[in-house]
Amino acid sequence: MITLRPRRSLGWGFGLPVAALALPLLAAELWVLDPSGAWPIVAWTAAVIAVVSLAAWIAYRRTQVTVSRYGIVERGFFGATTTVAVRDIEGVLRLPLYRPNSLETSRELFVVCRGGRGRFRMRGKFWDQRSMDLVAQTLGVEESVRTEPVTLAELRASDPKLLYWFERRTLSA
Repeated sequence: MITLRPRRSLGWGFGLPVAALALPLLAAELWVLDPSGAWPIVAWTAAVIAVVSLAAWIAYRRTQVTVSRYGIVERGFFGATTTVAVRDIEGVLRLPLYRPNSLETSRELFVVCRGGRGRFRMRGKFWDQRSMDLVAQTLGVEESVRTEPVTLAELRASDPKLLYWFERRTLSA
């Protein structure tokens, strides 16, 4: 049994921009409101930002995937636990996916169930290569690798069942 966690550098990658947005908000409150009576509002705003940031950090630290020869147990960012038994898994698909409006690609790993639906997904933005390698090895299922990068639109046309429900929809006609 192997427990995998998302990249730890993501905490800084999301935490610093939140701090960079929170400080101007607090400064704007002080500037707009009466300086002598504004401190309770600014203090409450700072407390709410701190509590929400702490809750997000704890949720991020608790996110994990446990992989064994029996299947996958995922505890997501919002606390939901998803279990996929190895008997329901047909294989693992790995492919490079173009990032939106970019020529850069991201590694993607899909655990595909017998019906062709994606049951578990690892995005290269959140998971490192070593973690992705361990999933297919530990499960002991067939792994297929596509070397040619695809766009989300191409993946939507070829394998829509792999994508999340909101990725299967498009705004264009």
